[in-house]
Amino acid sequence: MDTLLEALGPTLGVSGRTFIIQLLLVAGIVAIVAWLFVKRGAKQLAVRRLLVIAFAVFAALTVLFPTMLTRVAHMVGVGRGADLLLYATVLVLLGFLALQEARTKNAEKRTTYLARRLSLDEAEPAAQYRERSLREHDG
Repeated sequence: MDTLLEALGPTLGVSGRTFIIQLLLVAGIVAIVAWLFVKRGAKQLAVRRLLVIAFAVFAALTVLFPTMLTRVAHMVGVGRGADLLLYATVLVLLGFLALQEARTKNAEKRTTYLARRLSLDEAEPAAQYRERSLREHDG
């Protein structure tokens, strides 16, 4: 893995450690976008709860041990812990937007289905419509 990073790093104009964080961030973004196109069900709720818990633990640890975040940032090639926190926040925000988009699509589908169902349920039967139309036409 290190040789791959060393080989790709100079090609992309970045050091190996900077390439690590860039690779992780881009992979996270791609995963979130891909997740938008996957069908979700009950498993989505469990995953969402686990992600919220993981982010809460991460946030608490960064508040309690800010130097640890800086050390982790240096390990992955980011200059400051605050920058790493910003990158993580961007990923969480994109994830939240993806979830909201999925919820909105589901709500629109349900609303459309209900509107169609209601219009069909309240529609006048064809025979009744025919009789009424003939009566009105014959006048």
